Amino acid sequence: QVQLVESGGGLVQAGGSLRLSCAASGRTFSSYAMGWFRQVPGKEREFVAAISRNGVNIAYVDSVKGRFSISRDNAKNTVYLQMNSLKPEDTAVYYCAADPRYTETIAGSYPYWGQGTQVTVSS
Repeated sequence: QVQLVESGGGLVQAGGSLRLSCAASGRTFSSYAMGWFRQVPGKEREFVAAISRNGVNIAYVDSVKGRFSISRDNAKNTVYLQMNSLKPEDTAVYYCAADPRYTETIAGSYPYWGQGTQVTVSS
């Protein structure tokens, strides 16, 4: 079992930056692939970024390529999402997720989730 807690969300103007953090409990954090997803009211949860357990395999949704960067520090049991050049359409609740066996872009494949953190980008 792993517990995930997101932080770092907030209100930022278009063009600004935020860094989200996901702190995980447990001694086996390095055994989990990690993902970031986002969701707005009335829409399905959307894949944003994912990183494999060793950090070699990384994937992004096309809309954030060149602006967002996912990374992990296994010594600190933490995964990060650096978000630059933010746009109003990035506004959503951002969720951290963990998978003990696969690096996946489908939300339903992740068994463990954090509570989410709100990101609001004003124009």
